[in-house]
Amino acid sequence: ADFLQEKGVSRWSEVDRQLILSYLLNLRERGYALTTVARKTASAKSLFRYLVDKGITHNAPTENLGSPRLRKSPPRPLPIAQVKELLKQPDKYPTPEAKRDKAMLELLYASVMQVREMISLDLDDLNMQRDSVSYPVRRTKDRTGTISRDMLPSLQRYLEEARPQLAHRKDEKALFLNRLGERLTRQGFWQILKSYAREARLDNLVTLRALGHSFAAHSPKPDPKG
Repeated sequence: ADFLQEKGVSRWSEVDRQLILSYLLNLRERGYALTTVARKTASAKSLFRYLVDKGITHNAPTENLGSPRLRKSPPRPLPIAQVKELLKQPDKYPTPEAKRDKAMLELLYASVMQVREMISLDLDDLNMQRDSVSYPVRRTKDRTGTISRDMLPSLQRYLEEARPQLAHRKDEKALFLNRLGERLTRQGFWQILKSYAREARLDNLVTLRALGHSFAAHSPKPDPKG
């Protein structure tokens, strides 16, 4: 209201798109945060929708007006003690699924790959003789990440003991399988992660992004070789 008075505007019908943009620019020049500008943009849109609906004005200068893009802050890494507690959870169970889960968590911890890269792995991507795993990175050419075998004993156990029990077809290429013997999905991994997070009493802290940042912050790993 103060801004409109300063501009000599007394009627809603006099408000045009340029005036709205000037108002938002004025907020930024006065040091308002982007979150505040975004909130005020949303409020202006709601106000003019109401005014048009009530017939107070036929002018809707906020129509198709975009909000400022907000940068998401990276999540804080979990403390190392909490990461270790999460990694221990599958050890409670003697099932092939638990051995698979242990292998996945330790593989993420020992490598630079993301969840979507991990679940896209095939058996052919593994080279256990050379202690390496190759995987596609962000739709670019394949890149090989070298991982020390002593960091991945659970992967060896999964391959020898658990995966044969989960595989329904001998020609299945996917490395990590669900109970149906098919490739585990990202959503499936997320459900597994949430379950272990609850058991470790970390369910309010663990997300896929937080997990990635935590593993990247704490795990000792060599640089991938392109």
